Amino acid sequence: MSDSLTPLLADNRSALVTDLVGVIDAEVADQSGLSGAAVKTAYAAVQKVKPNVVHSATDVLAEDFLTALAPFWDSKPAGVSFADHLSANGDAAAEALLAVTDAQADTARPALAKAYNSLRGKAKNYVVAALPRVGATIEKHAL
Repeated sequence: MSDSLTPLLADNRSALVTDLVGVIDAEVADQSGLSGAAVKTAYAAVQKVKPNVVHSATDVLAEDFLTALAPFWDSKPAGVSFADHLSANGDAAAEALLAVTDAQADTARPALAKAYNSLRGKAKNYVVAALPRVGATIEKHAL
């Protein structure tokens, strides 16, 4: 796999991770309906129990996420934003990102793995919806 995006971590890891956490927060805030309420409630509960968990997890997984997205970055046509390119390749990009979290779930404690696996089916839709923000955030730090 290409490592074309991993230099972003060396350049300003803290700012990139903070912005990616902002993407996660915004995506959760945008959820609506009954499933959105459930997502918001679960997210708030996790943050209450362990306030820095989203930031910590994003920081730990940042390199793997960037490595997963590097082929999309490398194939982005000139004049096309990374957000648009990720959106145009939504299924593949979402699966690349979810492969990272799937690998983490494989080595997680059984209770965490069970919780993750119960949500995995819906996760792809959430990731696809987040790709424009993810792409814009990465491009912001890459330029």
